[in-house]
Order: sequence, then structure tokens, then C-alpha cells
Amino acid sequence: MSDLSKKSWLERIGIKPSKAMKTSELRKLFTDLEAVIEPSISQTEAGLRAAKVIDWYATAPANHRLQLCLLMSEKFAPDMARLRPAKEHYEQSIDTPEQGMAEIKLRRALYSPRRRLLQSFSAHPSGIRFLIDLRVELLAWLRDDTRLATLDAELEGLFSFWFDVAFLELKRISWDSPASLLEKLIKYEAVHDIKSWDDLKNRLDADRRCYGFFHPRLPDEPLIFVEVAFANKFDDHVAMGMEALLDVAAAPTDLSKVSTAIFYSISNTQAGLKGVSFGDSLIKLVVETLKTEFSQLKTFTTLSPIPGLARWIKQTDEALDKALQATTIKTLTEKSDLRRRLQTAASQYLARGLTDKLPEQKDNTGRRPLDPVARFHLSNGARIERINWAGDLSPKGLQQSFGLMVNYLYDLKSLAKNRELLAKGRITASKDVTRWL
Repeated sequence: MSDLSKKSWLERIGIKPSKAMKTSELRKLFTDLEAVIEPSISQTEAGLRAAKVIDWYATAPANHRLQLCLLMSEKFAPDMARLRPAKEHYEQSIDTPEQGMAEIKLRRALYSPRRRLLQSFSAHPSGIRFLIDLRVELLAWLRDDTRLATLDAELEGLFSFWFDVAFLELKRISWDSPASLLEKLIKYEAVHDIKSWDDLKNRLDADRRCYGFFHPRLPDEPLIFVEVAFANKFDDHVAMGMEALLDVAAAPTDLSKVSTAIFYSISNTQAGLKGVSFGDSLIKLVVETLKTEFSQLKTFTTLSPIPGLARWIKQTDEALDKALQATTIKTLTEKSDLRRRLQTAASQYLARGLTDKLPEQKDNTGRRPLDPVARFHLSNGARIERINWAGDLSPKGLQQSFGLMVNYLYDLKSLAKNRELLAKGRITASKDVTRWL
């Protein structure tokens, strides 16, 4: 273990001596990590040994936790003595009868001690929680240190498997759910802040629905949740703006008469699961659940923010941005020229706004919608249905989109076609939106 001396490793990775662990401490940490993946022990014993590292991490300073991640990333890589010949053998066997077996050997050689280490952590009851929290810090460190990319890639790959929708449970969250769970909804709500317990009760009342995905190792914490309201028709004010939708004094909705379900907030709760996609599966399962409960539902739509609109206008139309900044949005009349210019800009941003082409692209294939919320819903097969004036006049709504909101329509018969068009760089929008272009 002489290669873990400060001169040969810590200095090489850029850790200042004043912030580095003592060599003896580093060696002990490395030994504890090696003990977790000792071949002769059971998975249960591996989990118990991993607990020592989990406990150490909980009290270690940030610079020491960083050194742990660097250790796992660099010192538990695949064995190059096995990998090089396996790679050469595979390359030589391509298009021969031996290719299949050569591929198996290459895959085994690529299976790193690092992966076994992370899998062993998951055997401990708190291991999954530990790894998610570790990745939150890892993602921040990764911005300045690409040597951590291998550890991050291993974690993302494992999370994509462990948190596959087949292993998740869809649960309804109601006002009768445990208080600890309700507190998490307040904490994690990312779209429209929950302002009070009355606000939360209104969102979870009998005429509303809230569903979340739960993992067996995190039974009391939703990984993602969606809030749903109902309307008698698509043109109902509830489907157009947050003021009516979140009005705690409004009369309860008669669920026997509703025809429209409105998804108005989708919140991911775990920053450490970045790159793991389950939002599209959540919407699809909730749609199926709602159709079972309310057979008369015909329309499934969102009421969504447009978080990138104001920034885009500032970058592309300075004059419009200055005019809007100097205006009180709610005072603009329907015939106002400024209102028309904003509506046109919003339609262009949503229905025509695509990321730049890559040098090798000859057409729009592979380009994505500029707006992150639009990107999510359009990639799921929705279409842009309507842009709503003064949909969100909260400070946040005015700052990010001058109060505009948008409905994305989930027409179940058109989802596949819309996804195909988007893959070709063509955004699907209704005539109500495209008439402004």
C-alpha cells in the first residue's frame, strides 16, 4: 500500500497536505473499503462492513469525504491485466464463432471492484440512502474534477437498475397520510411552493389527487410525486391558471361531472438520482389509475410553467424585454400590442425553439426543445395545446415567464406519433399556438 503515501497519491490528485487525511487514516479507510468486497464473505457481512464506512462518512469533513470518493474512483478500477487481453481477444474475434464468448470475457473484465463495492453498500439497510446522498456531493465535486466521472457513471448505472419502474410502487398521498410524509411534500415541492397547511390540505383534499413513486428501501419518502386537479371541461378557469386552481376557498369539485384531469406539479425529490428517469412512467401510470377511477375522463393535460421564457426573451429581443420589465402584466388588455408581442414570443420559444445543431447534423434530427419543462412533456408524446395569459402572477411566475403558463395535452392516441416527430426535430403544437407564429 505504499502507493497511498502523500507524495505518490494525495499530491498527485491535488489534495493539499493541510487538508489531506493522515497517511495512517487513509490506509485504514482503504483497508475498510477492501474488506467490504472480500470474496469469501457473504452479502450480509459485506453490508455490515460497509456500515463502518457509512458511519465514518457521516462525521467526516467534506475534504475527507472527497478523498473517499477519489479512492473509490481510482483504486477500485477494473484490473488492466485482465482487461487488456480480453479487449484484444474480443477485437480479434469479431465476425468469428468465438465473438460471443470473447464478449462475455470482456464484460467480466470490465466488471470493476468499484461496482462490487457500491453493490455491497446497498446490502445495508441505510446503504441506498447513503449512496444517494453521496452522489449529491459527488455531482458538485465532479464539476471541478473529472476523475470522479467513473464513480459517478457506476452510481448512475446502478441507480437506473435499482430504481427501474418495475421495482417502484405507485401510491396515492392524501391528507390522511402520515404527517412525516406530508412534511416531505412541503419540503420537496419544486414547482409551486406550498404556503401553508391549508394550502397543502387543499391540494390533497377529496376532490384532488396526489401520487408518488416509492422504493422499498425508502418507504416513507416519494422519489417523485405529481399533483392532479380536475375540471368539468378543458376551458375551465382551473385549467388556465394557478389562482383558480389553488384557491383554498373554492367550492369542492363535483367528481361525477369532471372530464379533464390537470397535472399541475411534478417534483423530483432526490438530487442524487439525477439522470434516472421515471417521470414519464409516473404520468402514464397515473393516467391509467385515473381512468379506472373516473371512466368519464376524456382529457389529460398539464398546467405547466415556462421557466426559460424570460431568459430567452432577454437574449433574443432586448426591446421586448425592456418593455415587459417596465410594465405591470396584469394591466395589459387583450388588444394590447405588447401582450400580442409576448404571446408571439412565447409561441416561437415553445413551438420553434430547439437546441443548436451539432456540426455533423444536416437537419433537425436530435435537436431538443429549449425549455426544460417542454422537453420533458414533449419527449413523453404530449403536444403544446394552449398558452395561458396571466396563468401564474406569483413573483416566481412573473420572473420566469411574465406570468404565462402552458397546457401540454396528453392525447393517448397520438403520443407515439408526437415522439417520432420530435425525434426529427419537429414540435407538435395546436392551431391555437401556431396561429401566433
